[in-house]
Amino acid sequence: MKIVIAPDSFKGSLSAQQAADAIARGVNIACPRANCVIVPMADGGEGTVRSLVDATHGVIHAVTVTGPLGRPVDATYGMLGDGRTAVIEMASASGIQYVDETTRNPLITTTYGTGELIRAALDYGARKFIIGLGGSATNDGGAGMAQALGVRLLDAQGNELPRGGAALASLERIETGGLDPRLDGTIIRLASDVTNPLVGPHGASWVFGAQKGADAAMMMRLDSALAHYSQVIHSQLGVDVAHTPGAGAAGGLGAGCLAFLNASMRSGVDIVVEATGLRDLARDADYCITGEGGIDGQTLYGKTPIGVAKTVKKASPHCLVIALAGSIGEGIEPLHDAGIDAIFGILPGISTLQQAVTQERAEENLTRTASNVARLFV
Repeated sequence: MKIVIAPDSFKGSLSAQQAADAIARGVNIACPRANCVIVPMADGGEGTVRSLVDATHGVIHAVTVTGPLGRPVDATYGMLGDGRTAVIEMASASGIQYVDETTRNPLITTTYGTGELIRAALDYGARKFIIGLGGSATNDGGAGMAQALGVRLLDAQGNELPRGGAALASLERIETGGLDPRLDGTIIRLASDVTNPLVGPHGASWVFGAQKGADAAMMMRLDSALAHYSQVIHSQLGVDVAHTPGAGAAGGLGAGCLAFLNASMRSGVDIVVEATGLRDLARDADYCITGEGGIDGQTLYGKTPIGVAKTVKKASPHCLVIALAGSIGEGIEPLHDAGIDAIFGILPGISTLQQAVTQERAEENLTRTASNVARLFV
């Protein structure tokens, strides 16, 4: 009996690897002879670096970079087991966790540290990149990232623009001659399920600006600055990023990567599926157990469990897919038609959130539930 175990992380409790190990322990209690194939998963958001590093037996590197407010922060990137592919979560360098109610200010926050992470991975020898977009404190269109990699963004007097989204309103000239030459021929894939354009009512500033500290006046100012930025990029680089789906991800970092790094954008879970080799590992599988902390109607739109289910069903059409979740929300019925055959909550009874998310309790709950589910396989 072949059982593929491919969960995402249980946010605040377990990494994807820890969740998979806990599930496997439960399966082995009920089915000691089962062939459990463990594949830690993610969807491009938080936990993607750890999941891919664990799945490919890679390594995580720590780097001190420039945080969104210009102060040094400790960030990480992963090198996959092939030794050539780096995986980066932009939030590690430029995330919203580095600001608070008193310091968040998308007019000045920068993605410069994300560019430094890319440069550090290039120094290590990376020539392929997976960059997870999301969780940003920034709204600078990826300008800081580009500056860290050698792009010069100049005003009418030839002065380098200061960092931050507001300064883009003064952009007059882009010089790319200093762009790190190692990027030429480097393959960069952006992992994101955000389809927002860079500008306009559905763009980066208006949709995501408030959570980064912008009021209505700031959103208008930032949207105008990004619109000007995109016009200069189009006229001088020949790349149209203003309305490209996904360009607004991570405060417009998607646009910067598309414009300066010749990146391509794909669904985060699709990139992880490819990087882990899930499709091949799932061939001839009898069962698959996936899951994450919460499953609801939004899971249908690119979250890990549905991505796993679709991939496994294509590889092994008769495989049954079971999802485990810490909490089950409304609107899950369409998930059954999309490939998830059954969904089980792992909490045994009433508990506080603080109790439920402890590592020990989460592992116990996953192991027990997986064991009970696996008894149906015998």
